[in-house]
Amino acid sequence: MDFEINENQRMIAATIKDFGEKHIKPKMMEWDESQKFPVDVFKKLGELGLMGVLVPVEYGGAGLSYTEYVTAIVELSKIDGSIGLSMAAHNSLCTGHILTFGNAEQKKKYLPKLATAEWIGAWGLTEVNTGSDSANMLTTAVADGDYFIINGSKNFITHGISGDVAVVIVRTGNKGDSKGMTSFIIEKGTPGFSGGRKENKLGMRASETTELIFDNCRVHKDQIMGKLGEGFAQAMKVLDGGRISIASLGIGIAKGAFEASVKYSKEREQFGKPIAEFQAISFKLADMATQIEAAELLTYQAADMKNRGLPMKKESSMAKYYTSEVAVRVSTEAVQIFGGYGYTKDFPVEKYYRDSKLCTIGEGTSEIQKLVISREILK
Repeated sequence: MDFEINENQRMIAATIKDFGEKHIKPKMMEWDESQKFPVDVFKKLGELGLMGVLVPVEYGGAGLSYTEYVTAIVELSKIDGSIGLSMAAHNSLCTGHILTFGNAEQKKKYLPKLATAEWIGAWGLTEVNTGSDSANMLTTAVADGDYFIINGSKNFITHGISGDVAVVIVRTGNKGDSKGMTSFIIEKGTPGFSGGRKENKLGMRASETTELIFDNCRVHKDQIMGKLGEGFAQAMKVLDGGRISIASLGIGIAKGAFEASVKYSKEREQFGKPIAEFQAISFKLADMATQIEAAELLTYQAADMKNRGLPMKKESSMAKYYTSEVAVRVSTEAVQIFGGYGYTKDFPVEKYYRDSKLCTIGEGTSEIQKLVISREILK
């Protein structure tokens, strides 16, 4: 594995830093307060190639690797975790699923629109009563000639209202059968398909999270990805890559909180000197920096394995598990370093603190990651 930062990564980091100063920082707290999903920002990110990082150039994407993809999410999440999360969900879940499992016609039809952010993508697996237990989902698709009639709902879906197209995994077989689920591509405007209630969240508030509702939604069999019954297996493979996304998100949040803490600790004086000179603070910073470095190594290792087409279920789960917990620890310490100011919205770390918790829950909780890791090492 090559740890040298390549030219593409440097260019992406510089581009996002400039983009963030102009288009994210001025309004991000306003979006956070109002829970506004800033669609226009993602259209602009699409123009930069950041909504189709992994999509081949022939489909209008940037044609880059997971290494550059990690860098892009990290840099966006240092500024605003909500923007990093939505960019990651669009790239790795909806777009990634079609890129990996779509047929030639499906790729030709959907990838150019998704890669440029002409369309925003959503991805639906979770339901109210089936979070980690997705094999027992209740949303069903029943065959009706050349069509399937879908009924049920999904929840905690990123871009469930604003998304133009969604990849959804629904039950086409027996409940509890991992081979009884199938993936469908469904466009906004399809009769019987709509967004539902929007969640009022602790953090990541500018990243839209809603229900998806299916009420006798009629979908042609051509919208199936792969074969009937392959949906669950596809979803698990998509989530292997998605865990790298959440790990990258965690790194970005942790780095943002850490950099703000270093700056503040050099400026804030108590007892006649900067608080950075007190061992209690400097040791916190040392722990934070070390944990971030370790998280980056785990994440870039998983990304490197993904680039080379190697199995990386264990490595991506380790990266997701460790990095998400680091994001929470680092942002918690950042609030402590800021003291009373860390608890106010006038300073940046309270938002990193709120946003960080999602990393330990989304795309498989920390407990699920430990289950995956333990199964892999005990094979």
